[in-house]
Amino acid sequence: MSAVAGRMSVQAGAHALEATQGGSGLLLGGVPGVRPGKVVIIGGGVVGENAAEMAVGLNADVTVLDRDPKVLDGLDKRFDGRVHTVYSTKGELEASVFDADLVIGAVLVKGARAPRLVTRAMLSHMRAGSVLVDVAVDQGGCFETTKATTHLEPTFVVDGIVHYCVANMPGGVPRTSTQALSNATLPYVLALANHGAGAALEQDPHLLNGLNVCGGKITDQAVAETFDLEYVDPLEALKS
Repeated sequence: MSAVAGRMSVQAGAHALEATQGGSGLLLGGVPGVRPGKVVIIGGGVVGENAAEMAVGLNADVTVLDRDPKVLDGLDKRFDGRVHTVYSTKGELEASVFDADLVIGAVLVKGARAPRLVTRAMLSHMRAGSVLVDVAVDQGGCFETTKATTHLEPTFVVDGIVHYCVANMPGGVPRTSTQALSNATLPYVLALANHGAGAALEQDPHLLNGLNVCGGKITDQAVAETFDLEYVDPLEALKS
């Protein structure tokens, strides 16, 4: 679903930039003789990479910020220099956001609330009609001004900046989302059906990583830390 949401973020952001949607009236990819729009993607994971692919495909000027040098190096090679990769610091984040036409929040902290990286005070330094798309809204959002919206009323404006903060973005493209989710989950469903839950979890470390609660015990470290609860190793929980 992260791949779907990442790709949708650019599609939604490009639409929100249209003047009829309250945006600045900018065509994200530009035309010959006119500069393209500037897209800033905060986070270079699955969401960020897929957002970058769509933005590059539209010929936008794309920057990705992340704090993992390996992620930045991978993106640089993946897009053959067509994406500006920047190590994220407070100064670099502010400079990039202030100059952006479209900012995509693609930050995910496993099992925890997304950090609020773009403050309301920063909005006053952005161009009026610029757009923020918060893909992290399901984890609380990475913009201070984020509030969950729906596909029927997807946007709102704060201090002249258009916000697109739809919870469950992939729900807007259910055919694609259902097929993609089925492709990803079917092997695990078959393993559970063929071997039973306990054996399937013990045999597959990837499936085991998805176990959050077992017998009333928290088996995910991040979830336990978020709610200040005791963490129990998943294999130990399965045996008890």
